Amino acid sequence: MDKKTVVKRKGHKEEFDEKKAYGSVYWACKSSHLHGKQCEEISEKTIEALKKEIKDHGAVSSDSIFKFISMELGKHNKDAAYMYKTHRDIS
Repeated sequence: MDKKTVVKRKGHKEEFDEKKAYGSVYWACKSSHLHGKQCEEISEKTIEALKKEIKDHGAVSSDSIFKFISMELGKHNKDAAYMYKTHRDIS
């Protein structure tokens, strides 16, 4: 995958970090009391779907990444999706 630029909420830009996105999804799963293997599987599926979604974009907003992950994560586990959404609100 070519390097992607993420436009953050405050307007600055940074390189897309797959590990950071994976970590956020994994944290949401663990916070929903899922087992490690389940967290890994859901995180991998969610990030693979995200990479496919943004592959043709040179730059993508952090908000669109957030919305996509929220939607995709909700397909796998509603509690984890809730944790993911609410964590952003308080961070």
